[in-house]
Amino acid sequence: MVEIKHSDLASPDVLAASGSSADSSDDSKYRLIYSKSKVYVNPTAFARDNIPGFVALVKKEAAQPVYLLAWIPESLLNEKGPTEWDKFVKVEEHAFTEDEDEDAVLIDLPVQRPETYAFSVPLTSIYSLIVNSPSLSSWYGSITVNLISGSTLPTLHFHDDESRSFTMPVKSPVETRPMSYPPPPSEHAPKSSTWGGEDLLAKLRLYCHILRSCLQSNLYLIDPSREDIETHSTPLFADDAVDDILAQSSYANSHSPIPAHRRPRPLSNPANTYSERSSILHKSLSPVSSSPAPASPARMALLQSFSHITRHAAHAAQQILSHPLAKPIVPHLPDPVKSLVNANGDLEWGSWVEKGGVGEFESARVYLARWARIVAEEGERARLREAQALPAGPSDLAEEDSSLGIFELLQSTTNLPRPKSSRDPKHPVDEKTWRSWFDANGTPTVRKEEMRREIFRRGIEPGIRKEVWPFLLGVHEWAGDAAQRVHDWEGKRDRYRELKDQWWGVPDVFERPDVIEERHRIDVDCRRTDRTQPLFAQSTSTSDDSENEKGMHMRYSTISPQLGDIGAQAPTNEHIERLATILLTYNFYEKELGYVQGMSDLCAPVYVVMDGDEEMTFWCFVHIMERMKQNFLRDQSGMKKQLSTLQQLISVMDPELYRHLEKTDGLNLFFCFRWILIAFKREFPFEDVLRLWEVLWTDYYSTQFVLFVALAVLESHRDVILRYLVEFDEILKYCNELSMSIELDSTLAQAEVLFLSFSQLVADIDRREAENASSAKNVRRRRNESISSPSADAPAQPKRTIISEELRELLKSGQ
Repeated sequence: MVEIKHSDLASPDVLAASGSSADSSDDSKYRLIYSKSKVYVNPTAFARDNIPGFVALVKKEAAQPVYLLAWIPESLLNEKGPTEWDKFVKVEEHAFTEDEDEDAVLIDLPVQRPETYAFSVPLTSIYSLIVNSPSLSSWYGSITVNLISGSTLPTLHFHDDESRSFTMPVKSPVETRPMSYPPPPSEHAPKSSTWGGEDLLAKLRLYCHILRSCLQSNLYLIDPSREDIETHSTPLFADDAVDDILAQSSYANSHSPIPAHRRPRPLSNPANTYSERSSILHKSLSPVSSSPAPASPARMALLQSFSHITRHAAHAAQQILSHPLAKPIVPHLPDPVKSLVNANGDLEWGSWVEKGGVGEFESARVYLARWARIVAEEGERARLREAQALPAGPSDLAEEDSSLGIFELLQSTTNLPRPKSSRDPKHPVDEKTWRSWFDANGTPTVRKEEMRREIFRRGIEPGIRKEVWPFLLGVHEWAGDAAQRVHDWEGKRDRYRELKDQWWGVPDVFERPDVIEERHRIDVDCRRTDRTQPLFAQSTSTSDDSENEKGMHMRYSTISPQLGDIGAQAPTNEHIERLATILLTYNFYEKELGYVQGMSDLCAPVYVVMDGDEEMTFWCFVHIMERMKQNFLRDQSGMKKQLSTLQQLISVMDPELYRHLEKTDGLNLFFCFRWILIAFKREFPFEDVLRLWEVLWTDYYSTQFVLFVALAVLESHRDVILRYLVEFDEILKYCNELSMSIELDSTLAQAEVLFLSFSQLVADIDRREAENASSAKNVRRRRNESISSPSADAPAQPKRTIISEELRELLKSGQ
């Protein structure tokens, strides 16, 4: 039994647990009223040291009940036995029942030990909470507890993708929803919850007063004092007051330099299509509040009057500061005031509004952009359905014979014809066609270029990928017969075994510090890669690997440095171990590069297609890395070069989009980084990734065709980006939310048209350059022969488009 008592009179807010077996009555027990699993404490920066546990809210029955917040590591609960563990699981599964006394669960708090980082503190001893929601920089949300005494408890990290309350199956039938991260909460959870920390805050609000600070958005005060309330309370007007003022006042109907889509909209509008946030980026934002009660007419009249005064004052200030005598003092004025004047003396109202602190429309613009994209895509689908339903007539236009969706290629200054896509994904290369490309001896009867062209146009039927991919990647040479390929393959298999034997069963190598570090990184990545695929979905090993005696003792430690690490991460199985074996062997094959995070994303799909063939997967992966090695260089020079080339490509193909990205500080193209790094692996469903990769591997048009795929995605959404997204963060959020929503076939068709258009443009520029050079040579010759004055003015030359060497490399196809 556990008794909680004050550990130190000087520090009465921290409770210590000590064992006591004398008292076994229910009065000395604690009622468990809330529990959440897979809440981690991170003692170090290494994931292998993370400690999983339960965060709990318990109640001490007394005349004045005491509520305690506790974190208990799984190791301490295991010591209490399965009965105590089941109590925490039961409460977590029914965390949102309305009646606290229903099916009361009484527990014994485990004995605390310093090395476990466990704690239990009364709510009255907590001063504040630091709440960090999930975001791009921190995949898991966290909560830090600050005590009144000034001490800080270990930070709690909520791994919602592992927590039972977020992943347990729904008991009642509900409509299917697309998968997203973090996983959607269970049906028992409140509809507004988006991550575990928000659930905990909602429960804490039932037992204490929580005030969110207006000075620091992630600071929450627990039962604040009067002084704290005055310091951290909300301002005179609510956060959305200015939005409602500007939207409901005459400003909304007045002439303004701000486009209509940039003007403020009342946040209280109930018709918010995007109130249900589905992506991690929107989950990291503040919850969307429900529609507030309408403001009183008197208050709204007062606020509208303030808005009129502000607007007229801004106009008056603009007229004064635009006077020539005011120019010397303008550079010394504060930025919000300075922004009232531009070079032409015009009012920059939008800039003043945003710099003055009332331009908080970033997330709303992202929602609006998403809405515009969905409407446009739905309209295009309806147009295509209607076009297919209508009978074909002689008046059908040529430009409607392709399904390019909402894609629009900008017309260049030259009057070049619009290319057409040759893609025909509805008729992939099947087994019959593949067999027809070889004679009886296995010698190809078609040229390699024809094979690559057909795969680019049509794709490959899933049933023959295992046979076709080694030819496409270069593991098997296209020339030669079947006997030659078998001989070459035996040599590759022996080479793989030699590489594997460098570490497999060699303790001196296997336990080297550098190898242990590589094993740990591979372990972490492999355990979370493509776990929805059947080969990787199993949680236990199903095969008895007895390849040799020296391999038996390393079976479960192939990748994990310590057996204790297995329980702290997702479970492994035989195929995950083999995948890690391939990656660790590659670390010995490519010693200069080694293993880099992201390689598991490239290797896992090949392993699935090869149906677990370890040797073939390794050599296919080697050839993939020969193509993509530059993406994983330690100094990121390869990625920088590709993003720079993509930037130049945008400047040539879409100058307007380039200028917009320049204004929004988006020319670094960071939102394209993940696309290119792992070839859109996380942007498409698994099957579409396989279809995309085999198109890229053909190198039919270009060895860097992935850049044209990235450009096609941007061009498909260019109108939304130009119209609605005016900040880099907005573009980043919007592009990340495109994941799993991009249509592959239309994107590849767009990419092909873009490449052909670029090729035409380069050829046209080269032709014009040749003509201009020839014309200039003739002019110089005539000048030398004429008697006219040498100072005569030459005709002005139009501005030329420069095609850099990096752009010309895009025109190189595979050999």
